[in-house]
Amino acid sequence: MSTLETTVRARESGERRWFCGGGVHTWLATERETGGAYLLFEDALDAGKVTPLHQHPDADETFYMLEGEVRLHIAGAEQALAAGGIAIIPRGVPHAFAVTTPTARMLCLQTPGGGEAFYRSASEPAGAGAPPMPDFGRVAAAAAATGSIEILGPPPF
Repeated sequence: MSTLETTVRARESGERRWFCGGGVHTWLATERETGGAYLLFEDALDAGKVTPLHQHPDADETFYMLEGEVRLHIAGAEQALAAGGIAIIPRGVPHAFAVTTPTARMLCLQTPGGGEAFYRSASEPAGAGAPPMPDFGRVAAAAAATGSIEILGPPPF
């Protein structure tokens, strides 16, 4: 028998956070809610958003594109991922992405959970007004402090 509590969340009722690497996360299922099994959030992104080359040492990462398109760089190879597409990136595989359309939305699933502390350290509650400018120093500091992500280099695009 599970010790989890039932969680039902209406559309757009999840916690919203401005990620300091760019974009707005809407938290759909936290590690606490899933007993550490996974972390699931929606990422709303604008054109030009890029991630540094990085890897997750202890979690697999899955992207499901809801809208728009990103350019993926996975283990040295590049390809486009458009709405309706999915990418499954095993733990330890270097990867990055760049948004190539005016906006994009994707679901991000990390299994098992473990990255929430990183994302919380590298984000702010979303509120009224303009989002903060990307702060890759803060992202790198959160990565170093939590160990759930390893920054390997600048964006490879």
